[in-house]
Amino acid sequence: MSHKLQVFFSSLKMAIATFCSRILGLVREQFIAYLFGASGFTDAFLVAYRIPNLLRDLFAEGAFSAAFVPTFVDANLKNKEEARKLLWSLFCLLMFVSLTIAGFICFFTPELIHLFAPTFHEDPAKFEVTVWLTRIMSPFLCFISIAALFMGVLNSLKIFFLPSFAPAFFNIVMILSMSLLPGYFISKGIEPILSLGVGVLLGGLAQALVQFPLIMRQGYGPTIPGKIFSKQTKKVLVLLGPGLLGFAASQINLIVNTILASSTVVGAVSWLSFAFRLFQLPVGILSVSIGNSNLVHFSKAWKNGETQEAKNLLGSSYFLSFFLVIPATVALVTCADEMINVIFEHGQFEHTSTLMTAKALRWYAIGLPMYSIYKIFVPTFYAIDRQKIPVLCSIFGIVVNIIFCVLLTPVYGFEVLAVGTSLSMFLNTYLQGHILKKDLVLPLKTFLNLRLVKILLCGFLSGALVWWIKGYFQFFEVHFLQRVVLLSFYLFSIAVCYFTLCVVFGERAVAKKAFSRFKGRNKR
Repeated sequence: MSHKLQVFFSSLKMAIATFCSRILGLVREQFIAYLFGASGFTDAFLVAYRIPNLLRDLFAEGAFSAAFVPTFVDANLKNKEEARKLLWSLFCLLMFVSLTIAGFICFFTPELIHLFAPTFHEDPAKFEVTVWLTRIMSPFLCFISIAALFMGVLNSLKIFFLPSFAPAFFNIVMILSMSLLPGYFISKGIEPILSLGVGVLLGGLAQALVQFPLIMRQGYGPTIPGKIFSKQTKKVLVLLGPGLLGFAASQINLIVNTILASSTVVGAVSWLSFAFRLFQLPVGILSVSIGNSNLVHFSKAWKNGETQEAKNLLGSSYFLSFFLVIPATVALVTCADEMINVIFEHGQFEHTSTLMTAKALRWYAIGLPMYSIYKIFVPTFYAIDRQKIPVLCSIFGIVVNIIFCVLLTPVYGFEVLAVGTSLSMFLNTYLQGHILKKDLVLPLKTFLNLRLVKILLCGFLSGALVWWIKGYFQFFEVHFLQRVVLLSFYLFSIAVCYFTLCVVFGERAVAKKAFSRFKGRNKR
């Protein structure tokens, strides 16, 4: 099988598993919206969760994988036992570091809350709940770090499905905690929102444990690592150190949003969070899957000296990401109100919250194509040992976002925060693409070509079609089941129109080749 098809099918496996996990994630968010709405206590949970979740996103979908996977691949090509020792030396190191950070968070929780949500102290009950939630969830860092380590090992061994499905267990445990614990907590005089903190903690543990049996089966079970700071371990740390800020760009932007949103109106933190969660659905299913798959195959080609093949892999991953993300962007922009209404507007989640969340979602969605490419570019810089570039680009994007949001949020309101996130991501990704083009001596047509123009045109036309169709229906005046049918019809129309136009404009060869290969696998 060609390297391009390997990337495609690896991405497909990860996308299917991630899709299941993200759907369960949506169910989790529905539970939160139904039980607690966009309330002050929901804001408290989201602020508390933001602190460990920053490091979770860095480890699970970011800097750690980008630093670890190329190093592990290189070690495994030389000697399996050396790779095994690298795994367990990093395990010990991650346990120590994450538990130390968790202890730091527990000790300085009030100060951290003042930093992340400066106005929360004006409501003593909300502030106290935020402190308790932060302390309960702090050990989550340890569990999710180990889960990310196991995921990196399995991905390096070209095992993609289970690691991508592991977050589903996190979501299942969260859903169970919200189903079983609130009633018990109320009977004991405990705030029911604390059940979310317990769910996060136990969910992180489940996500790590479910991958361990496969690690054992592949022959990488626990061993005495010898030197904790071996040559390979130091290499991972060198790659990881400056890269933390590079991968933290979107999360730091989100933290800035949290601080500013908490000072606007009650519910703004929740509106932005619910919008960002829905925005992350295509990112997790498509962009992260393609990015992680590209990292493994690109790293192997680059380490083997197959420079042209590595360039071809990057170009195909870039196009595949755009090709799949454009219809998702169109859907989020054109059907934002309808999606939020169907998914979240139940129980304590009111229609006003639907409208506010949809505003934020549209602005986030505009930045989705750049966000997806960002998930491909950053690991590529790690593979070619140019990890400082994402750091510098991210610093620039962060500064632009902070200035933009601080100046305009008091004037135009909370939705400016979503605009700032998309703007900073666009600038960040553009700079990385420009530098990557020079570093790899890539022709301009790798990133800007007729194929890209065609899929953008297909996306625009499919969006225009749905806007026209929507004019014939009064979506919010019909009952729930009719709304579900209408939303499904809108999304189906976007997909059919987009992919039909792509075939008409000449993209049928790629789809036909992939389908025939998939069909052949099924027969076997």
